Amino acid sequence: MRKREASPLGLYTIGIAALFLAGFFLLVVLGARSYRDTVTGQDRNMETRALLAYFAASVKGSDMPGAVAVRETEEGPMLLIADGDTGYALRIYCRDGTLLEEYAQAEAPLAPETAQVIGKTETFSVEEGDGLWTVTTDAGRVRLHLRSEGGGGA
Repeated sequence: MRKREASPLGLYTIGIAALFLAGFFLLVVLGARSYRDTVTGQDRNMETRALLAYFAASVKGSDMPGAVAVRETEEGPMLLIADGDTGYALRIYCRDGTLLEEYAQAEAPLAPETAQVIGKTETFSVEEGDGLWTVTTDAGRVRLHLRSEGGGGA
């Protein structure tokens, strides 16, 4: 009887298939990591833009003479956006690293327990000069120009 000689062709075929399979899995893992990093960066950018755009939208919606003011509180600066002549205002301030929004009477004491959380920030400052308001947070800085005459108030 004749003995069959083992052909190395089968081993080569299995080796090449394994190499392609390993390359495919490596490509999937690297692609998933790249996608995760891209989405994480995009989320951070959107959070930053949302926080800064919030100030612009809030002030633009109340662009009337004397509607915007800054008051110093024990928490730090508070951006006060009056709601017409109702005596109520949107009050935005920072407490314990959290930016809060409260809709209440302008002269009422702050009530952080009932306020809405806008976002996280350690830095919050509001400056006014020549009709241009500058709001600074950890997310960056936004400059707001009031179109109404005397948009800022005391």
